[in-house]
Amino acid sequence: MADLDLRRMLDLGRWAPSGDNTQPWRFRITGARTVEVLGSDTRSWCLYDYRGIPSRMAHGALLETLRIAATEQQARMGWRLREGGDETAPVYEIGFEPADALAPDPLLPFVESRCVQRRPMRTPALTSAEMAALTEAAGPDYHVDFRTGARERLEVAKLLWHSARVRLICPEAYETHRRIIEWGVRFSKDRIPERAVGVDSLTARLMRWVLADWKRVDFLNTYLAGTVMPRIQLDLIPGLACAGHFLIRPRQPARSDREQVQAGMAMQRVWLTAARLGLGFQPEMTPVIFRWYVQDGQALSARAPVNAAAAAVAERFNDVWSVSAEAPAVFMGRVGRGAPPTSRSLRLDLDDLIVVDGHDTVEAA
Repeated sequence: MADLDLRRMLDLGRWAPSGDNTQPWRFRITGARTVEVLGSDTRSWCLYDYRGIPSRMAHGALLETLRIAATEQQARMGWRLREGGDETAPVYEIGFEPADALAPDPLLPFVESRCVQRRPMRTPALTSAEMAALTEAAGPDYHVDFRTGARERLEVAKLLWHSARVRLICPEAYETHRRIIEWGVRFSKDRIPERAVGVDSLTARLMRWVLADWKRVDFLNTYLAGTVMPRIQLDLIPGLACAGHFLIRPRQPARSDREQVQAGMAMQRVWLTAARLGLGFQPEMTPVIFRWYVQDGQALSARAPVNAAAAAVAERFNDVWSVSAEAPAVFMGRVGRGAPPTSRSLRLDLDDLIVVDGHDTVEAA
């Protein structure tokens, strides 16, 4: 058999999703069939990367994408998390082996086209076959719950509405919001392009001006109801205009690094399956993350009203999804039908992601 083309696998793998397109990984090719993934996380500046869990889930999505990419070359992938390292910079040791009878994974054609749809989608409910396919994609270690009826979608939209208020009034979230948007573009290699954000041009111009200074954000929110228009366009309308919302719940709490990586692998399979079904897809992770803070008794902010509002969001989350306050949850999202987005995040070029010197990690921003 010819040598495996590792660069081709990595070139596909880099299309894995990550929070706000941070791409918290670099690659080191260590042999003809081996690669190290040098992980990082963004918890030092990103409120939403709670304990690095979303970044580890992104690492899992990357590993799952690499596994799928390997099947294009009739190869199997194995991986292990190197023990004893810095939890903010995990190293994943990857190996590939030829498997002559292995067929290409049916999700392979959707690796590059999978993307985020932040705008309204059509509302015909998911079919039972579609829900079954998404559930099967998550795997036997996870429950997948759905909310598809009009009243159910309204309740989820309300949850998103309240969660978005916390997001917008929280000073600790400002740095993330300031960093993650690349203004005035349709595509971005390392951020979210303005035209993919999901707001109209007037609101985008206002957001750009306001996000230049936290004092502007705070003044607008305090005196001019500054959270209302973004929440209507980014949360309330999309929450209603979709085929349904879903929640992925592990059967056992995902406490270890490995379990959190595996949750990201399940998430990526669900996302790629949605793409295979022709469904638009948007993560809705903010309520999940705020609930993690509340479950662990951790303050979201130095401002007591923000923490109280986050606790109320966690309580509403439990009501909407009919789960106990202790029940684990790892991913929430919405799906729907419609044309694909005309603006999206791209990825850094492969050569910019491959480490060829002695550095062990690079923080993606």
